[in-house]
Amino acid sequence: MFTPRDQMMAFAGTGVAQGFGLRTAPARLPESRVMPEPGRPGFLADPHIDTVRARIERWFARQDLVPDLAEDIGSARWFRGFGTMLGLGAAAFMFWPTFAPLQAAPLTVLDDQARDELRVQGLRPLAYGADNGRHVIANAAVIPLAAAPERPSVELTATLGAGDSFPRMLQRAGLANGDITRVLGLISAQVKPDAISPGTRFTIRLGARSSPAEPRPLEQLSFRPRFDLALDVKRSGGELALASNAIAIDSAPMRIRGIVGGSLYRSARAAGAPASAVQAYLRAVDEHMAFEDIAPGDEFDLVFANRRAASGESQAGDLVYASVVRGGKPVVQLLRWGNDGEFYSAQSMAQGSQETTGAFGAPVNGYITSGYGARRHPILGYMRMHAGVDFGAGWGAPIYAATDGRVSFAGWHGGHGNYVRLDHGSGIGTGYGHMSRIAVSPGTSVRRGQVIGYVGSTGLSTGPHLHYEMYRNGQTVNPLSVSSITRRAAVDPAQLAAFKSKLSQITALKVNSAIR
Repeated sequence: MFTPRDQMMAFAGTGVAQGFGLRTAPARLPESRVMPEPGRPGFLADPHIDTVRARIERWFARQDLVPDLAEDIGSARWFRGFGTMLGLGAAAFMFWPTFAPLQAAPLTVLDDQARDELRVQGLRPLAYGADNGRHVIANAAVIPLAAAPERPSVELTATLGAGDSFPRMLQRAGLANGDITRVLGLISAQVKPDAISPGTRFTIRLGARSSPAEPRPLEQLSFRPRFDLALDVKRSGGELALASNAIAIDSAPMRIRGIVGGSLYRSARAAGAPASAVQAYLRAVDEHMAFEDIAPGDEFDLVFANRRAASGESQAGDLVYASVVRGGKPVVQLLRWGNDGEFYSAQSMAQGSQETTGAFGAPVNGYITSGYGARRHPILGYMRMHAGVDFGAGWGAPIYAATDGRVSFAGWHGGHGNYVRLDHGSGIGTGYGHMSRIAVSPGTSVRRGQVIGYVGSTGLSTGPHLHYEMYRNGQTVNPLSVSSITRRAAVDPAQLAAFKSKLSQITALKVNSAIR
């Protein structure tokens, strides 16, 4: 471990290293007269002053007033250094600054005239009145008015926002309740007020009112509830009347094709495809091809209906064609076909069939208490085939249709109690037993997830549960072994020929051009 003296010796250099461990005496100054510095003639050039100064320097050097306090602790030299430290500390303490607050310059007292002048020349925010400038006192030439005159009419534009309603929008615009009721009655014959899409702009003109306390009467209300329809409500002879104007629409397919970059969506948007068409394109392609299989360098090809109004506006219509091209050959070709508006691939139509897969969902929110197969019946007491799966659930819990189908039976069914059977096509059916209450009737169509009844304990049952069974071509099968069904619908030759003709017409369309 190094002592403070060792550290001092280490920092001292080679001169001290030669006498390491020995006490070094302070260097003695030569007694020669100090010569003036170059460029400073006459600096301490007096011999008497030089002699006095040299003596003082030698005295301080002999006294050794600032020794190392880590050496010779308790000696006279150490106490001399300690006294020097106390003296320097006392001198520093005497010059310690005060922290008392400084006295600032006195504030300038402003009289009313100076304050008014500053107010005139300053900028005052609106929140504080914004009373800038010089105010001139009105003289006899100024005639006071009892009330400010109002404009004879007010024109404004309103936009129907998302989550808003048409009557509330008119009320905020300043229409009277009577005018709102009359407007709703007039336009209901053309379009339902609830069917007006958000973002629709309304041009409103309000007339003069008889009293400031009364709302302004409606003079004119113009808007376009649909792309092909414009409505105009005007006041004529004191009554509001509706004028409808059907706008001619020209619709032609527009084809856009480009190379896929880092993002398929951004690449299509950069090529000029509208956002609605790109979103429809992505949904259609996703049903037939994974997005991970589409790589940069592939080409996207889409055709949508470009609608143009006679008034000059344009709007993107439904997507007609969607394709992914790789190496100059289409990987996926999809064409909107049929009344359902679905997309079909060229391969499936060429084979004369289409595929639709229906997945089975859980029939009830519960847990399996008994599986499919032979078991000892809990009531009859002997081995018997259990042709379904039992789900434990609370009394009255809703029972859902496993997938789309038609109700073939709904009523009492022996040991099944209240029982519903659904026919899903392709020889597949499902049954739901021991219901407390049935919520459907025979012959009705149901959708996947629709409530068809409620859990109970009717028939041969020991407690509330659902007996769920599945049939394939009239024979029971394990419901847990079937997750989906496939239906095939044949396409007649005429439909196939029409599909091919339409597909050829679309693929022959030039890029960024329309069929006329």
